[in-house]
Order: sequence, then C-alpha cells, then structure tokens
Amino acid sequence: MQKRKTLTRIRQLGLLAVLRGPSADLTVDMVRALVDGGVHGIEITYSTPDAAAVVQRLAGEFGDQILLGMGTLTLPQQAAEARDAGALFLVSPHCEADLGQAMVATGLATMIGAMTPTEVQAAYRLGADIVKIFPGSFVGPGYLKSLRGPFPDIPLMPTGGVNPTNVKEWFSAGAVAVAAGSELCPGEWAKQGRFDDIRERAKEFCRAVEEARAGK
Repeated sequence: MQKRKTLTRIRQLGLLAVLRGPSADLTVDMVRALVDGGVHGIEITYSTPDAAAVVQRLAGEFGDQILLGMGTLTLPQQAAEARDAGALFLVSPHCEADLGQAMVATGLATMIGAMTPTEVQAAYRLGADIVKIFPGSFVGPGYLKSLRGPFPDIPLMPTGGVNPTNVKEWFSAGAVAVAAGSELCPGEWAKQGRFDDIRERAKEFCRAVEEARAGK
C-alpha cells in the first residue's frame, strides 16, 4: 500500500530533486530551501556525506511534507540501509541484477537506471516500477520518445539534462516525472550560502513542471 502511494505521489509531484550535498548540514539546508520553493520530492544520493543519517534527519524534520528517497545506490546492502533510514523510494544509476533484486526486495518504490533499450527491458524485468533514463543530458527528450515506441507500458523518468526550458519536451516525450540535480540545486550554491537562489530556482522549476503538464 505504501509503495502504491509513493508511486502515485511521484506522478503527482512530477519532479524529484537529486541532491549530492557537500556536507550533511548543508544538504539539510538545501532541502529546507527546496521545500520553501515548492519542491517536495527529495532524493538524497549516496554520494552525499553521511547520506543515511541525513535521510533520518529529514524524515524526522519533514515527515509526510516531503517524499523522501535515496539514490545512487551501487551496492545491494545499501537498499536495506536506505529503507531503514526512512527512504520511501530507491534509485540506482545503472542496471545490475544483484542490486536491482535487493532494491525490489525492500518493498519500496524502485527506480533502476538504464540507457539502452536492452537495459530498459532488463531493469523492468528486474522489477523496476519506473526506469530511470540516465544520463538524460546525453540523449535528450527525443530519445525517450523513441523508447516509448517499443516500450509503451514501461514508465520512464529522465535524470540529468532536465531544466525549466526543456521540461515541457520531456513530458511531451512521455516522461512520468523528471529528476534534476545540479540544474535545480547546485552544491556550489549551498557552499556559498545562496539558499535564496536555491529557493527561487525551485519555484522556477515548479512553475515549468506545472505549465508543462497543463499543456501551456
């Protein structure tokens, strides 16, 4: 039931912020700025210092206000650790059988990374609820649209290469949601204390997603 709610909310939000924070404390501050700007889908990557502990802090501070997950999973044991930390969804950058199986076994919403048609099919067969097209910056919306032809029933979400000016193209190509990292929340901005800028960028992204999905 929780997994179904998570997947429904991902589609409703349409946008996930992918955070590779420079430190644990700055990552929490980044999330606060994003939430102030209207972004409520938060993915904390394992490349963030003390990532699991950060997720625990965020789960305690924000609760149901945000949809919280963990990304950049590269080791099978990280799946259970992320679940125990409070993650509601899991994301990997690549398709690997042992890792994918461990992610699916948690019972959480699972997004497995893929690029080629072969990888997309393999990720879906492993049990991915959504296949993450990564890096999206390398292929663009046209590639995702092409994948929709042979795989019309596989939910696809691009990560990387997503910005306010092309969000509409990604949704028009058939994305169920989009994920953005440095285009949305640069780690350098956090180091510089530019949290007002992060909040304003979040607002810009949210407007772009809303307009894209409204057909404007």
